[in-house]
Amino acid sequence: MVQRRGSDLRHAGPVRTCVGCRARTLPSELLRVVVVDGAVVPDTRRRLPGRGAWLHPDQDCLRNAEKRRAFPRAFRVQGPLDVEGVRGHLAQQGKEVAGSPRGRQEARKQVDPS
Repeated sequence: MVQRRGSDLRHAGPVRTCVGCRARTLPSELLRVVVVDGAVVPDTRRRLPGRGAWLHPDQDCLRNAEKRRAFPRAFRVQGPLDVEGVRGHLAQQGKEVAGSPRGRQEARKQVDPS
């Protein structure tokens, strides 16, 4: 469930905005990130202290957030932040998704020629 700015949201629960693409969606679809010692790190368990920001687990949203300088604004800090921890996490997640059994099953689907 992705909602763009200005759209009417029909879900009775918490909604978060991705700092990369600015789409509003459920927190379960986003990755929470926090700043630890000047570096942005993923908070997969959503338990780390401090101000958090939300990001789609997608390399494009990470690039957009870096390009827009969204992390310093979201965390209310001065200067650039290191995002290599998040980049590595997303790369690792991408490899796991690509090698998942579900992906292989979908690749084997055949269409009935009739």
